[in-house]
Amino acid sequence: MNRAPAPEEVEELLGDPGDPGNPYGFAAAVARDEADAPPDELCRTLVSAGFHLNYLPREWGGAFDTFDRGLTLVRAAARRDVNVMPGTMFSIIAATCLQLHGSERQRERVARILTGGGSVGFALTEAAHGSDLLAGEVRLDGDGRLHGEKWMVGNGLRCDALYVVARTGERGPGAFSAYLLDPGADGLVREPAPRTGGMRGVDTARVRFDATPVPEDALVGKAGEGLEVAVLAQQAVRLMSMAGSLGCADTALRLTLDFAAGRKVARTPLVEAPHSRRELAVASAALLAADAVALAAARGVHVVPEAFSVWAPAAKHVVAEACEELVRRCAAVLATRSVLREGAPGAGLFQKLQRDTAVVRVIDASPLANLRSYAAQIPTLAGRQEQPDPNVLERLFDLGAELPPYEPTRLDLVVRGADPVLTGLRGIAGPVRAELADPRAGALVRRVSDAVASLGAEAASAHRRGADPNALADVAERYAWLHAAAACVHLWWANRHRPLYGGEAGDSGWLTAVLSFLLARAAGTDPRRHGPDLLTALDTTDALRRGNRLMTALPVPLAPVTSRPYDPMETS
Repeated sequence: MNRAPAPEEVEELLGDPGDPGNPYGFAAAVARDEADAPPDELCRTLVSAGFHLNYLPREWGGAFDTFDRGLTLVRAAARRDVNVMPGTMFSIIAATCLQLHGSERQRERVARILTGGGSVGFALTEAAHGSDLLAGEVRLDGDGRLHGEKWMVGNGLRCDALYVVARTGERGPGAFSAYLLDPGADGLVREPAPRTGGMRGVDTARVRFDATPVPEDALVGKAGEGLEVAVLAQQAVRLMSMAGSLGCADTALRLTLDFAAGRKVARTPLVEAPHSRRELAVASAALLAADAVALAAARGVHVVPEAFSVWAPAAKHVVAEACEELVRRCAAVLATRSVLREGAPGAGLFQKLQRDTAVVRVIDASPLANLRSYAAQIPTLAGRQEQPDPNVLERLFDLGAELPPYEPTRLDLVVRGADPVLTGLRGIAGPVRAELADPRAGALVRRVSDAVASLGAEAASAHRRGADPNALADVAERYAWLHAAAACVHLWWANRHRPLYGGEAGDSGWLTAVLSFLLARAAGTDPRRHGPDLLTALDTTDALRRGNRLMTALPVPLAPVTSRPYDPMETS
């Protein structure tokens, strides 16, 4: 049976990324970035170890297990260079679409391509319309020929097959159908897409169709369901894009902590200087919050996939925005060194991380498009009161609980019941506060519970005639941050018997920090105003750094450090 490597095995295989002579390390990643070169050697090594099998179903010859394990595995590779994701993971959306509505023959074809290390491109968006998918103009005419152009097609230049969503009707979501094409078909022209500021060297293409003939057996599923299936598949894709954000954030924070520990200002280590310490605390809280939210979502898609039309974009928003803030806070600590392309720390690595984080933030939808994708559901969801089965919540959040098989056919375009994360908070908030030893943590849990209870009135107000046109998007953003905070409360409660983030069982220091951060973001205020509550997050991430472990709830040992430690006197 095929298997994907464990995160620890990926670390052992790829070695110390800080070693300047390591072809799989940071120096090599920066050199590729400067040359706009793809990470071909790194991807080949990962594929030879079975890394690419991580997202493929077992019935296709893959080794997919659960999304939470996959998330950690991808982070182990992405912390070195997030560009490994296009080379090994970008086909996940096309594969998910084929799982949802492909024929047996089409699935067999795609399985052969992907298990062999090939790729399938996904052609959905168009330059003239961006996230407005209903405005797409690529059209199949009455003679069965495609016309128009798709852009930013991942793996579009090298793919072995191409999944295309094209217009076959006049109006509405049912006006689009999907086709699985040979990229060498007559009239199909592939050209490099515009170069990006981050994730440089990644294969993205413009694909032009000049009366490209489409065989009848190229239709995937039924006519008219192409756009619906693509939107459903993107719910799963957002889980893996979160792994890219977290990989970049882990490296950015680790690099900055290394620098701050070795650098002294007026004989005081920078990590102990008040301003730097506060900035690092915000960055640390942002990473712990993003990690908890991503883990919860990666488990949730197995248990309640019906909720993912809201849960997936909400989690994506929180993780992407938190990681963007982390990078910004780290830049404040690095100061001038955050813009140097040579010398320590990182020899240009931090600038690559800045650029890459910005690209991952918008890779499957812009922040506004992401919020709008579920904003219309908030007024209904915020008014639901049904309490979820406690066993469902336990299964969702207990990191030791076995997850049910992932069933992509249970994904839906709308949530038809209550949000179990939010409505379930009401049942546990009291017991959580009673068990927390730190009264400050208990007070924060109460604030989260009260804020969640007020969402219904806020959503109703946003829907009133004459309301600010931005009000509904603002409520969707607040919903995302509060959903994240509720998920963190559930995570602590379900795992209070288990050490998390390298601490002792039941420790609530990380919870205090992440709730302070998330509540500040939900209120639109600067998290630095809650600086003292965030310091435990810095203690946590710095201990994980010194212990050479991945900054996640259940820490993973990283490759042994063999490189020379940072010299604070080195400037060139």
